[in-house]
Amino acid sequence: MNTATTPALASLSEMLADSPAVKAVISRAPIVAVAESARTIFVAALANRTIRRPIVVAVPTGADADRLAQDLLAFLPASAVEVFPAWETLPFERVSPALETMGRRQRVLWRLRTGDFPAVVVAPIRALIQRLGPSVGEFTPVVLRRGTSIDRDEILNQLVTMGYRREYQVEGRGEVAIRGSILDIYPTTADHPVRVDLWGDEIDHLSEFSIADQRSTVKIEEVSVFPAREVLPTPELMKRAEQLRTKEPWGAQTWDRFSRGEIFDGMESWLPWLTDSETLLTDFLSPDALVLVCEPRRARDRAKDFLTEEFALAETLASTSEGTTADEFVESLRCVSDVEILLIERDISSQSRVCSSADTKADASSVFLFHFNQNIANIWSLRVCSLRRYSG
Repeated sequence: MNTATTPALASLSEMLADSPAVKAVISRAPIVAVAESARTIFVAALANRTIRRPIVVAVPTGADADRLAQDLLAFLPASAVEVFPAWETLPFERVSPALETMGRRQRVLWRLRTGDFPAVVVAPIRALIQRLGPSVGEFTPVVLRRGTSIDRDEILNQLVTMGYRREYQVEGRGEVAIRGSILDIYPTTADHPVRVDLWGDEIDHLSEFSIADQRSTVKIEEVSVFPAREVLPTPELMKRAEQLRTKEPWGAQTWDRFSRGEIFDGMESWLPWLTDSETLLTDFLSPDALVLVCEPRRARDRAKDFLTEEFALAETLASTSEGTTADEFVESLRCVSDVEILLIERDISSQSRVCSSADTKADASSVFLFHFNQNIANIWSLRVCSLRRYSG
C-alpha cells in the first residue's frame, strides 16, 4: 500500500481549517460544540491548522476510537493517524490482551518517545487511565531493510526476547520461523506476515506472504517489528519476581516463572504486582501536545463503569485470599491510575471538550476529573473542577 497517496478528502479539511470551531480550540476555548457527524472533519481540520503534535482525542469507547481513526484516513495520511487501544481483558483476568492490541500500543508509545509524532492519536478513555508495563517505552523495534546485513540468529533471539513464539510455520501474529536462509515473521502491527530471504547475511528479498499457501505476494523495502508483549522479563522484573516469592508466597509458582524469564499467556494480568509506578500514555506526551475530550459525560460514565467492575473483581479475589480484603486489592493492585493525578499533578488537563448538544447544557466551563476517594466503599467519585489550561 502506498501510504504517500493523498487522501481523497484532504483538500476539504484544509478548506475548513479557518472555521470558527477550529479557531476556538486554537484560542484555548474550554467548550467546542461539534455535531457527531462533523467530528471527523473537525479533527482533520484542526490537525491541518495547528502545528501542535500530537492531538490526543479521547473518546468513550474502543469502537468510537476505531471508527474515528478509520474516518480520519479520508482526510489525513495513514501515518498521521494512530489508535492507542485499551486491553480487551478484564482486570485481574489471567488472559493476555490480543497481540495486535499490544503491538499497536507499543508502536504509539515508541513514536511518542522518539519524536515521530502522529498528527492525531485517538484513544478510548479506558486506555488513558490504564497503567503501562514497567519496561514499556524502553524498547527499540527491529527494523529490517532490503540490502542490509543482519545476523540471523541474533535477530531470532531478539524476537523471542520480545515475546515472539518460534514455530515450524508462521500462521498467526507474534510468530517467527526459520527454514534455511528464510526468516518468516508475523509482526504484531502488520496486516500480513513478512518473509526475509537472505543471501549470506544480506537481506536479498523482503516480501509479504500468504498464510494460506505460504507463497510470497507483495515486495516491500522495509519492515519494523514491534514487541509482542507489554510485560517482558527484563532483569529488573526478574529481580522483582524473586522478591515477591518472599513477600507474596501465595503466588510462588508464578513468581518462579517470571524470575526464570519465561513468557506465558496471561502474564500481563500480574502487572499490578510487578511495578509500583503509574506510567500512563500521558507521560509520553510532548509539551506541545493538544488534548481533546469527546462526549465528556459519556466518557466519565464509561470510566466509572470500568472502575466499578474492577472493584467487583477485587472483591471476588479477596474472598479467595486469606487475610486480604477488597479494600487492599483495590488500593494496592489497581490496574488503572488515579485520574486526578493524570489531569492535575501532571498538568495535562484537557484544553477543550468536544461536546454534543446534551453536554453543553451543563458544566459549560468545567472539565471532568475523577477523584480517588480513600473510602473504598465508594472508591471512585466524580467531581467537576475548573479547567486548567495545558502548558505550552
